[in-house]
Amino acid sequence: MVKLRLKRCGRKQRAVYRIIAIDVRARREGRDLHKVGFYDPIKNQTYLNVPAILDFIQKGAQPTETVYDILKRAEVF
Repeated sequence: MVKLRLKRCGRKQRAVYRIIAIDVRARREGRDLHKVGFYDPIKNQTYLNVPAILDFIQKGAQPTETVYDILKRAEVF
């Protein structure tokens, strides 16, 4: 099963996250299938590739709670 979840990037105390499509069995920093967005909680910036996200969700991918909240705030749903 594929999930849309966050992948931690950046340096210590200055985390930024990529929103990725990844296999459920892979670890957090594992190899992703596709990068579909970017989230910076410090600057409160979000970049989303909405067509790719909707395509993955249509194929059965499940977003995690955090990613779901980000997508809801960006009015994707």
